Amino acid sequence: MICDNLSVNEKNHLTLAGVDTVEMAKKYGTPLMLLDEGKIREKCTVYRTAMQKYFTPDSMPLYASKALSFKYIYKIAASENIGIDCVSAGEIYTAHKAGFPLERAYFHGNSKTDDEIRFAISHGVGHFVCDSVEEVAAVNEIAGELSAKQKILLRITPGIDPHTHKKISTGSVDSKFGVAIETNQAYELVKGTLALPNIELTGFHCHIGSQIFEYDPFCDAARIMIKFIADIKTMYGYEASTLNLGGGMAVRYTEDDPEIDYEANIKGISEIVHSLCGEFGVKMPQILMEPGRSIVADAGMTLYTAGYLKEITGLKNYISIDGGMTDNPRFTLYQSPYTVLLANRMNEPCDYKCTVAGRCCESGDIIQEDVMMPKPARHDTIAVLTTGAYNYAMASHYNKVPKPAVVMIKDGEDFTVIKRETYESMISNEL
Repeated sequence: MICDNLSVNEKNHLTLAGVDTVEMAKKYGTPLMLLDEGKIREKCTVYRTAMQKYFTPDSMPLYASKALSFKYIYKIAASENIGIDCVSAGEIYTAHKAGFPLERAYFHGNSKTDDEIRFAISHGVGHFVCDSVEEVAAVNEIAGELSAKQKILLRITPGIDPHTHKKISTGSVDSKFGVAIETNQAYELVKGTLALPNIELTGFHCHIGSQIFEYDPFCDAARIMIKFIADIKTMYGYEASTLNLGGGMAVRYTEDDPEIDYEANIKGISEIVHSLCGEFGVKMPQILMEPGRSIVADAGMTLYTAGYLKEITGLKNYISIDGGMTDNPRFTLYQSPYTVLLANRMNEPCDYKCTVAGRCCESGDIIQEDVMMPKPARHDTIAVLTTGAYNYAMASHYNKVPKPAVVMIKDGEDFTVIKRETYESMISNEL
């Protein structure tokens, strides 16, 4: 199994955190997302303790909530004493309604509206991560209107290519995110920001991409950013107290993916950062990181009910399911690999090749191609593993398909954290 929270019980059913997934499908219906709270908390603990141990005592992870945003996840983050990274006023509002202390929230995004800026400042969001000269000016102006002084980090583009999928690579010079060092615009941005009366610049942020298996690219980014901090200190007499190295550590989606030791990665990065601070003559800053996928992905699983088997003689076999790109668009967008299992027949040989096809009227609505499994039959339970990140978060109402329920598993007990949408609730805003 690709994750240690998966197993097979005496009924030859797939289990998640010790709970029978086939019984969950019967109890709650499908499509259904299951989440293992213990695994989420375990990952939070790994990041928090490693960062405090190897960096500075005030260093911490910020859960990148774009991966999966709902009230209960913010309650977990609050109780685990970590911060959060939000990319919209909607995520901030959800965290606020969950009781999350917003002074530990960092507001990202390359196109914040005036209303969102005003909302975040008035609700006490601790930091903005500002993406451009014009955004810094807008935050300064609105903070002045609200008689506030807003703490910010500046998002800097380090010019790193981590060799990940181009759609999830964010650190190159021509990225839509951040301001580039290579063009010297980052230096001018810092100079202008330091002169603004309603802004408190606390440090810098960078993010190089997502689903990165090696930790060397993070070390490369750290070298560029520590040198940038030293250069800014020399040029303007300002020394950053915080460096946010972003997120992007990968997770295993298939057996072919390597296992990742997150603590070892953090330790390795810390050794480089400590060395660089000595080399460039700057103080060790507070280090922030933004794990999202690596916090929730392998805590999640999506269950479907098999529909119709279609065999195209000599060419291809399809098994349809009762979900698809409406609850998991990642194969359609990125050709993302997944592990797919027949949850109710785990003891049978995987000797049948078929493509798992979604229900939408799109030929590209595929969950995974050429999966080896026992020959599926109608009403079988099909499990797609590692769906905790960027699945429900990217779900849509395309073809007027309601969004699935999300059920949390904690200490062997199961409970709903997001209700299944009904047709009525889906059209509740329509006039």
